[in-house]
Amino acid sequence: MYKAIVFAGTTEGYAICNFLAENGVSVYACAATEYGGSLLKENEFLHVSAGRLKTEDMEELFHKAAPEIVLDATHPYAAEVTKNIRKACENAGVRYQRVLRPEGDKSSEAVYVESPEEAAEFLSGTEGNIFLTTGSKELAKFTVIPDYKERIFARVLSVPSVIQSCAELGIEGKHLIGMQGPFSAEINEAMLRQFQCSYLVTKDTGLAGGFPEKIEACQRCGATPVIIGRPLKEEGLSLPEARGFLAKFFNLKLSQKISLVGIGMGAEKTLTLEGKKAFDEAELLIGAKRMTEAVQKPGQSVLHEYRSERIVEYIKAHPEYRTVAIALSGDVGFYSGAKKLVDLLEGNVEVICGISSVVYFMAKIGFSWDDAKIVSAHGRKCNLVSLIRHNPKVFSILGTEDGVASLAKKLVYYGMGEVILYVGENLSYENEKIFHDKAENLTEYRGDALSVVTAYNEEATPLSAVHGIRDEEFLRGKAPMTKEEVRTVSLSKLCLAEDSVCYDVGAGTGSVSIEMALRAWNGEVYAIEKKEDALGLLKENRQKFAVDNLKIIPGIAPEAMMELPVPTHAFIGGSSGNMNEIVKLLLEKNPEVRIVINCITLETVTEAMNAIRDFNLTDVDIVQLGAARSKTVGRYHMMMGENPIYIISCSGRGEEV
Repeated sequence: MYKAIVFAGTTEGYAICNFLAENGVSVYACAATEYGGSLLKENEFLHVSAGRLKTEDMEELFHKAAPEIVLDATHPYAAEVTKNIRKACENAGVRYQRVLRPEGDKSSEAVYVESPEEAAEFLSGTEGNIFLTTGSKELAKFTVIPDYKERIFARVLSVPSVIQSCAELGIEGKHLIGMQGPFSAEINEAMLRQFQCSYLVTKDTGLAGGFPEKIEACQRCGATPVIIGRPLKEEGLSLPEARGFLAKFFNLKLSQKISLVGIGMGAEKTLTLEGKKAFDEAELLIGAKRMTEAVQKPGQSVLHEYRSERIVEYIKAHPEYRTVAIALSGDVGFYSGAKKLVDLLEGNVEVICGISSVVYFMAKIGFSWDDAKIVSAHGRKCNLVSLIRHNPKVFSILGTEDGVASLAKKLVYYGMGEVILYVGENLSYENEKIFHDKAENLTEYRGDALSVVTAYNEEATPLSAVHGIRDEEFLRGKAPMTKEEVRTVSLSKLCLAEDSVCYDVGAGTGSVSIEMALRAWNGEVYAIEKKEDALGLLKENRQKFAVDNLKIIPGIAPEAMMELPVPTHAFIGGSSGNMNEIVKLLLEKNPEVRIVINCITLETVTEAMNAIRDFNLTDVDIVQLGAARSKTVGRYHMMMGENPIYIISCSGRGEEV
């Protein structure tokens, strides 16, 4: 007739009744009082019965209703009721399951007693007012306390019969507080202060019974908690565990509400109201320890994890948690793991924004951020030097103790020691630190890993929108250099992206390498050169143009390329007769690599064409460029021709070599 019978004397019991009914499981709910029964609303799957049952009444109900399971969710202090339910289940041959709210954390400042009588005996030897929160049933046991009518202030249910029974014991007027919980720590604190109570008497009713809020109020007021221990030392399922158990027992498919919440800087004061609500309502809280500690509430289950795959795996394995909140630092849209989690959770998620570090920090230092270049160097590749050289205002998340010093040293090396670094550490926390200084003064600074920086460069030079640095700007020496016009066409044919990984084979003075590094500012450029004098010029030009993403590789290609990262693009300005071997290695590393080859001699053109044929390259384009420049001769301008250059561009077909 009914699949489950629930003895629902607690909030956990009411929650289980509603949970079963919502999932189409017929449930018979037993409440001891009319008031308790009124807290549940009947529907087609939920029947509510109010009234106390004896053991024989329970057995009769079990035989009549024929439930598959009986759930005992009565109050942890209703020891006699629990014994009767167990006995009735045994006699009727019905499966019994205890649902028990977890005990509260132990307090070193509390007095623990075994019974109301022991609590009354202890209080009889003390002085000061007493805030009694154990209910009207136990009130008579505290009348043995001397002057109890003056010392006790009792909070009970606002039911006429309860108020009357308290008055008959002499507890009335301002000493009797008729209220329905739950009560916040603030309300408890206000009552303790209002009645100048030195003691608060409570049972260990757990989270649902408002136990943590009582202990917190005592700590705030300096009152001593007197805690009456549970009469039975028993085991049972918590509410989330019970839901998981019942889902398997009745083969239910549960739905979960999952929220990805940006926590701001970390302190609760930077959490939005919407985010706070999501955390408060969460049965399961997930995130790095630093983040969860800032928002965790008593009684919440917590998983300290930041890896997306592990988080999703755990959530799917624990459907008993109906509400899950995943704490993410800053804002969910600012270098956050939210994107990956949304994909893995297949869209079944609510995304709640937070306050990003850039918004918070820029406000603290009085800068606008709409014109700043915003990046992150925390656990990722980031060419901050190039950004600072070309942008007056750059914000970055760091992530290491020496992050500021490392950046400052690079800025000094590249001639930018005057750049002002605004540093923020432990933003929003009590030990928040914000300061600024020139980069040249911060080369040895060690700070907190949890940090950000804003670089302000008044001398920033905007990056040109096109290729073509003038030849005169490069340090040249006697090493060969790809001229400006050839460089411009070659780089255009190369089709770089800002995050490309490029090889410059036979780099010479590095003119092509420099322009590559400036365009692929968020990528990497590897300049491969065998001549000592050219290597020296490469280093000098690298420093002059502040291209920190340019790596100089001494040696002969292709051997010098063996251990380098996979390229997306390659420029071959000199092959030393190893054209086939160089192209072969490039294709082995990346079958779709984009290649541009500069040829001065016809022999090199032949080598390039042979490689294109041998490796079946595609998108082949050949340009012969003959440039001439004017030279002043007296009052005349004479055009002087440069050596003609063949610019050959091609791509791999995506096939393995």
